[in-house]
Amino acid sequence: MYRIAAALLAAASCVAVAQAQEVPTAAETSAVFTLNDAVVAAGGVAPDAQAAQAGVQAAQAGRTIAGLRPNPTVQTQVENIAGSGPYNGLRSAESTVSLAVPIELGGKRAARIAVADAQTDRALLTAAITQADIRLQVTQLYVEAVAAERRLVTARDQARIAGDAFNAARVRVQAGRASPIEEQRADVARLNAVAGVERADRLAVSARTNLARRIGRPVIGSFDMGWLNQLPTAYGPELPASAEGTLALAAADADLAIADANVRLARSQRIPTVDAGPGIRRLSATGDTALIFTVTMPIPIFNSGRAAVSQAGAQRLQAEAQKRLTGLEVEQAITNARAEAGNAATTARNATGPALAAAEEAARIARIGYREGKFSQLELLDAERTLADTRIAAIDALASYQNARAQLERLTAPAPEQGN
Repeated sequence: MYRIAAALLAAASCVAVAQAQEVPTAAETSAVFTLNDAVVAAGGVAPDAQAAQAGVQAAQAGRTIAGLRPNPTVQTQVENIAGSGPYNGLRSAESTVSLAVPIELGGKRAARIAVADAQTDRALLTAAITQADIRLQVTQLYVEAVAAERRLVTARDQARIAGDAFNAARVRVQAGRASPIEEQRADVARLNAVAGVERADRLAVSARTNLARRIGRPVIGSFDMGWLNQLPTAYGPELPASAEGTLALAAADADLAIADANVRLARSQRIPTVDAGPGIRRLSATGDTALIFTVTMPIPIFNSGRAAVSQAGAQRLQAEAQKRLTGLEVEQAITNARAEAGNAATTARNATGPALAAAEEAARIARIGYREGKFSQLELLDAERTLADTRIAAIDALASYQNARAQLERLTAPAPEQGN
């Protein structure tokens, strides 16, 4: 069973809860809050993780129940009372007390245990899948938070540049070198840039709040801003997409194992359970006692168990087909995710490299030329707008790549090793 996964989940829960209860110090407030910090913090307080852990505990309790033997029964009978003649009253009463112990035949108990073991394995695997999903969700929120902070920095920089351009335009107008309309146009650009800072600030606060809500604790410190720039250096030959060893295929295997165990259980139910046990009878008329032995067995006339076996067999075929379908879907998803991650990396590499460098150089030249009267204000505004758009496009491309990489890592996440 997936005992390793259970141990990891318990350890992550303890670490996360302990961290959530700590009071941040001055050093922590200045520390960098990394993606791994966010994932660890979310692991123990996420409702879906707690639900998955409760599912594991329920499955383990079910395994204990499956191993229990059925309870014996005690039966008491009083015969030959309240009749007529010699059977009037209790003078001829016969009192019987018997004990019946159910004897399960056909391997019912072993079949129940097999089903419970398979369900426990599935619950542990579900917990591992939940942790992988939590990591993906936290990564996406972290990407958005970092990207929002980067957009805010860009917006502030653009507001500063717009303010400088407005001051330059005002100097030119006051010197009689430009029309007052240039000052008005520069003022509009400055006001728009200031409004852009306000919008970016709200989005950054919202992204940080959403991340804090997901991990169950305030986000202390600054984000790892450089993490967003991590891009693959080069691509080697791409291996064929394979679903083997992934969480999704392991879950399909676990469902098939449950279906197999249910077939075995349904077959075992066709063998009747025998109730057998001793008893003692007392005859009131003579005061004598006698021992009895009772054997009770149901006759499978109306319900022979064949329908249950057919149902379990059909469900097994369904699980087997679903496993094949899962393998195809996972391999297709991996192929698409690889292509998306590769395209996003290419776009991000270009947006953060040649395109951004060209836009920065064009804006620098336009500023110098405008101050010297060689370029018009429209050329300056166009260059600044191009630079702002390129910076935002670079941030968006980096965020798209990190999200695509996280999705690919989720699809290819390996299943925990099955212990003995």
